[in-house]
Amino acid sequence: MVLKISEVLKPEAIIMKIKSREKIAVLKELVAHMVANEFVEDGEEFQKALAKRENLESTGIGDGIAIPHARTDAVKNLVLAFARSEEGVEFSAIDGKPSYLIFLIASPVDKKSEYIMALAKLSRLLRKQVVRRLLKDADSPDEILNIIKKNEE
Repeated sequence: MVLKISEVLKPEAIIMKIKSREKIAVLKELVAHMVANEFVEDGEEFQKALAKRENLESTGIGDGIAIPHARTDAVKNLVLAFARSEEGVEFSAIDGKPSYLIFLIASPVDKKSEYIMALAKLSRLLRKQVVRRLLKDADSPDEILNIIKKNEE
């Protein structure tokens, strides 16, 4: 199975301007959005899994990006969400800078290889400076998806 980020990330799972400014609040806002759009069955369970993962090691990977992720039975299938912050969110990134592009990955516990593949593909895609800039400047969820589709391998 060839995993495509552009096929897993749905327009309804994209928040063009996240309101929250603090990491835990951002995660709560993202999870609430995922529950409201029926991508996540158990928001509380997913929130706990994300918090546990964040406590192990920050998911702020630098270059203005955070990829919070967790494997949990709160979801039936691999799901992705994306949020953009104009002010930036402190994700304890390795470069010490705030995160402006936040991709959330939720995977069922038994789909480990899909989960790892999604993380790897997303990381590879976001290494490209041009992609990060385009995502920062995009005006709509469709534009976000088109940027990802054009630039993923």
